[in-house]
Amino acid sequence: MNRRQFVGQGSLAAGALVLHGSRAWAERAEAAVADASFAFNTEDAGLQRIYDAALATLAGNAVTFASYPGPVLVEGSVYHGVWLECAPQEGEVYERVGPEAARQLARNNHLIFFALQKEDGQLPCSVKEAGPAFGQIQMVVPIAATAWELAQRTGDQELLEKAFAACARWDEWLRRYRDTRGTGLCEGFCTYDTGQDNSPRWKGLANSCPDGDARKCPPGAGLPRLCPDLSATVYGGRVALAAMAKALGKNDEANRWTEDAETIRQLIIGRLYDPVDGAFYDLDTDNKFVKVRSSTIMTVLGEHVPEPGVFEDVWNRQAHNPKAFWAPYPFPSVALNDPQFVRPIPRNSWGGATQALTALRAPRWMEHYGKSAEMSELAHQWVEALYRANGEFRQQMDPLTGEFTAADPGGYSPAALVCLDFIWRLHGVRQQGELLEWNVRTPYERGRSRFMRKVGTTTMELNYDGARAELRIGAQRVARVSGTVRLLTKQDGDLDSAVGIESSEQQVTIDPTRSIKRAFRIAPNERVVLRA
Repeated sequence: MNRRQFVGQGSLAAGALVLHGSRAWAERAEAAVADASFAFNTEDAGLQRIYDAALATLAGNAVTFASYPGPVLVEGSVYHGVWLECAPQEGEVYERVGPEAARQLARNNHLIFFALQKEDGQLPCSVKEAGPAFGQIQMVVPIAATAWELAQRTGDQELLEKAFAACARWDEWLRRYRDTRGTGLCEGFCTYDTGQDNSPRWKGLANSCPDGDARKCPPGAGLPRLCPDLSATVYGGRVALAAMAKALGKNDEANRWTEDAETIRQLIIGRLYDPVDGAFYDLDTDNKFVKVRSSTIMTVLGEHVPEPGVFEDVWNRQAHNPKAFWAPYPFPSVALNDPQFVRPIPRNSWGGATQALTALRAPRWMEHYGKSAEMSELAHQWVEALYRANGEFRQQMDPLTGEFTAADPGGYSPAALVCLDFIWRLHGVRQQGELLEWNVRTPYERGRSRFMRKVGTTTMELNYDGARAELRIGAQRVARVSGTVRLLTKQDGDLDSAVGIESSEQQVTIDPTRSIKRAFRIAPNERVVLRA
């Protein structure tokens, strides 16, 4: 398959579509707009099927545990619980792409960890029906960051205050128990600390800590390690703590958190980055790199640790290198050209398989570093693979073929969230701070599709009829657009800017209601200012 071929160019449409009757489709679309805070409807029956299946999967993964009074969104599949490395982010993403009930689940996917925090500040690594566990730290996306993003977006003061208090205590716990070498970096004691099960990075070492106690380092050569991903998670947490402190009027604390964040960021670059390889590695007790190029690199990028110069080196040599991580279905959990890539691919393997969790985390750094066109390409490849899987949402796939590991049962929340999030990122309207983001790329070139969101009482719609797109806010038509492009507008529809989100230069025409018609060419990742 040609990787440059996107949904709007017919790659999903080939041979698998059933066109609904126009009246039936219109009635369904109108009902969805009337009854929901968001809706997606399309005459592409296959795409509609996987979208609806993703929503059903997530609704089925809302569970209540005895240890916490409200429902949470669990991992699903064989994972009957919530994990610190991923559940808070999954809740935050669900709130952005799910029904109104998703907001409470998103809150609870944070609050459950805060409610079950130990007196000494330790957060649970997971919570299941049997209760919380504390046998590893299992950090990837910082809970402080997702709590701040969710509280900021929803105006949730209670979440903000609880997150600030709990995450500050968690940071103190990590300083006390996970900096035994006195370096200022965060140490990894075991495989599960990083959530990279069955990774050659941890070959021969313990999965979890002795006696189910994450304060205890198990015996093993080179332990404890200085870990770039764990340290990056601490960094991202401190950046969020600084922002939360400022929002709470604690300016002196905000300054301290900012300084502490910058200290660990400099240490990550200075001690855990290898400029020879353009990669981040663990450092063992002999101060030697553990040279396995793994998705650890993407975790460091996820918290925006590298400045632009280092980022571009990592991007060109690793993340966007087709011989390393830019596989046909990005991102493998170990680089394709790393000698320790594991084949054949077993289930639950961070030894090479492309994981849904890595894909779900990718927008956190790809958009930050201005790789919007490549983010679209990654999103397209994932939607293609999920389309072929026909609503069976599994944990991982082969990075070369896009075939999901059949041994894994379906119902995996991260893969369902990837489906929803990526469809909206490819084709829909999203709220981005004070601006609206309109991703104009038809999902179905021969028929109609509609994306609708409500913010408060205001409805935003991105309607497609073949390749023609119409942007609407409430009853007002904002613009008609042709060409693949991301448009950013103010809340009232006034144009702000355009971003190139296709892998090739695009001819774009915008016919706004309140200003003159514009036509221009836009290159991948180029930004064009449109505001007056």
